[in-house]
Amino acid sequence: MAGRLTPEREAELYEAVLDLLREVGYDALTMDAVATRTRSSKATLYRQWGNKPELVARALRHNKPVGLAEIDTGSLRGDFRELMSREDDCKLEKDSALMRGLMRAVHDNPDLHQALRELLIEPEITGLDTVLRRAVDRGEVRGDNPALSYVVHMLVGAFVARQLIEDRPVDRAFLGHYIDAVVLPALGDPC
Repeated sequence: MAGRLTPEREAELYEAVLDLLREVGYDALTMDAVATRTRSSKATLYRQWGNKPELVARALRHNKPVGLAEIDTGSLRGDFRELMSREDDCKLEKDSALMRGLMRAVHDNPDLHQALRELLIEPEITGLDTVLRRAVDRGEVRGDNPALSYVVHMLVGAFVARQLIEDRPVDRAFLGHYIDAVVLPALGDPC
């Protein structure tokens, strides 16, 4: 990855990539634009990240520094609340818009899809599986509950559906209500 860059410089590059994604979208994002925005050379970008899909996926991964598996409050509800407390509404709105834009690009770019799966999606699913496994081990959720296989789908659905149906961004209040009304009851917690 980015072995010769300081953590501060790497964070600056990643933030510039995300800003450009929000401004122009994935298809119009170029390594030239990233190089110009960050006062870097294209050669440096390619040497450090290899290609645009990997750079974008790593920027998104960097934007999510807290792993789900690291959160352990002793209860599933507490874990979800702790996760939400680490996000602010502005960041949720920006991330939601960014992800909606990337979903369109994923359909036309298998390299982007692969990079996102490896660097962003699979680690998030693994972290969520750890949180859910702990809930099963504590007896909060039955291990044979069929909803366990769909928690990630429910959470992604919250982000997509709110904007689509209500034309409103996702915020912490909405996510809290959604988790209490949909996710936890599906897992057997009547709230």
